[in-house]
Amino acid sequence: MIEAGHFAAFLALVFCGLQAGFGLRGDRDQSGLFAGLGFAAMGFAFFTLVYAFARSDFSVELVAAHSHTLKPFGYKIAGTWGNHEGSMALWCLVGLGFGAAGGWLMKSDRPKFESRALGVQGLLNLASLAYLLFASSPFTRLDPAPLQGQGLNPLLQDPALAIHPPMLYLGYVGYSFVFALAAAGLIEGRIDRQWAKQARGWALAAFVPLTLGIALGSYWAYYELGWGGWWFWDPVENASLMPWLIGAALMHSIIVTEKRGSFSAWTALLAVLAFCFSLLGAFLVRSGVLTSVHSFAVDPLRGSVLLAGLLILGGAALVLFALRAPKLSGGPEWLATSREGALMGNNLILTVATFTVLLGTLFPLIAEAVGQTISVGEPYFNLTFTPIMALALVALPVVQAWAWGKADLSSLWKWALGFAGIVAAFWLAGIGPLNIPLLAGVGLALGVWLIFGAGQEIWRRAKTFARLPKMPLRVWGMTLAHAGLGIFVIGAVLQSSGRTQTTLALQEGETQTVAGWDVRLDDVSSVEGPNWYAERATLTAVRGGTAAQMQPQKRYYPAARMPTTETAIHKTGTSDLYIALGDGRRNRAGETRWTFEVFLNPLIDFVYLGVVLIALGAGLSMAGKRTRTRKDAEEETA
Repeated sequence: MIEAGHFAAFLALVFCGLQAGFGLRGDRDQSGLFAGLGFAAMGFAFFTLVYAFARSDFSVELVAAHSHTLKPFGYKIAGTWGNHEGSMALWCLVGLGFGAAGGWLMKSDRPKFESRALGVQGLLNLASLAYLLFASSPFTRLDPAPLQGQGLNPLLQDPALAIHPPMLYLGYVGYSFVFALAAAGLIEGRIDRQWAKQARGWALAAFVPLTLGIALGSYWAYYELGWGGWWFWDPVENASLMPWLIGAALMHSIIVTEKRGSFSAWTALLAVLAFCFSLLGAFLVRSGVLTSVHSFAVDPLRGSVLLAGLLILGGAALVLFALRAPKLSGGPEWLATSREGALMGNNLILTVATFTVLLGTLFPLIAEAVGQTISVGEPYFNLTFTPIMALALVALPVVQAWAWGKADLSSLWKWALGFAGIVAAFWLAGIGPLNIPLLAGVGLALGVWLIFGAGQEIWRRAKTFARLPKMPLRVWGMTLAHAGLGIFVIGAVLQSSGRTQTTLALQEGETQTVAGWDVRLDDVSSVEGPNWYAERATLTAVRGGTAAQMQPQKRYYPAARMPTTETAIHKTGTSDLYIALGDGRRNRAGETRWTFEVFLNPLIDFVYLGVVLIALGAGLSMAGKRTRTRKDAEEETA
């Protein structure tokens, strides 16, 4: 099987070359055919890897290094992509899948454009497959085969982390296809309304899974690592955040190009940047330059090959833009005080925020390369990224009501008074019953402001309750996404400003009070799982008439020789009581005291609910192609 899969991967390489050749020559039918054949061949090759993991075939080096007979079956399958070589095979599969989908779904009156887009995508897939087969082959055999494997990294044996890489890759590689569309448009010198209608769906198809993938990674870190937070500004977290920010800017820029024919060069540049930042994300995670639980470190040689690929592909993309962008049509002129101007301001802010994150992520690596040790953490991002994004969020409800061409600014003072009133209300509540800091009050006011703005915008379009169900899915998608952004802001602010953290030291039968909860240690026992054993504490937490039994664990995986923390979380609807088990220490009297990290995280679920609503809103916008009356269409663009 594995040799057949290896052969199929080389066959996919050939098909990608043919796709690229016929596509760049302008043969739409042949390029689409070979895109489908390449995906089929790579699909079979990837299936053989999954099959090898499922049956614990330790004669395959990848399986021997990342699987174990005692590992649960689901995690055996996830082990296929829970490593460098397998993850790159998944990258290639997704890339060829986008090429096949493009060959099947692209329907326009521009066959040359479609053909060139498939040709560029074929070139990108050719490069990925060449790296896989000649630098990071997952098909290598071992002779003799070991009797047992080394096991998957225990931190990756988790449902969220099993789904997390495929979701991220759908986003990363999705932007490679948007870049292929942009490259084809640049070659033709046409980034226009028709191009934007074609590209919008593909940009959303990348944005939605990337959003969900980031959320899954964040939630995994929250409940698995035992530190009680949802975002750590880890370089690998930043690696996925940067293409997400550029992708958000790209979506808004495509709207202007589709509706007005403007921003053609800017939209093309954002498509190029989204592709470059996706490549950068892959390089940071898989090159070995970063040390993180999220990353797959490899040897320096393969890291150098990845860096060369990043520089060549990213550089070629930027050179293509520099050569062809001056030939693009500028579209109609626009004013800063218009919806076009507002969306350009949004794009600029998101781009500046992205490069702020890039600087904070790469500067420590650059300093280390010259012999300096510099740490860039949360304080840097709070002082730079947060104010930049807050500026955009304050303006969002105001400018989304502006008209195309020229906005009516007569009601601007009403918006200013409205926001000031919401801030004042939260400040007064903060001084009184809520007991929150002034900056947190501004943050909560901003979240409510965004939700209010989303509701006000859809009401402005509908005007009556009877028309609300008739609003286009695109409008509902925008409303959900912007409301989700507000809910996210509320959750992030409350969780960051209102979280309490306490270290407890308890012996069996002892009770201590934390944030209104009486926490009693009932016992600590040893338990055993399929490929791990653990110390498990049983605690009873009581507040008012509510009692919850919680069982945090400290696990040890013998095959990987690695411990992990399994937290216990009790959800109340308004907060999470979160407990992580520490070490046990015996005193002189022979009594053992166990340490626990206890957190009370208010409204943490709002963070994830907000992100899900953002993804759902983008998904509705992607599905929002339906027949509308002329009046509905005019109101949507009003």
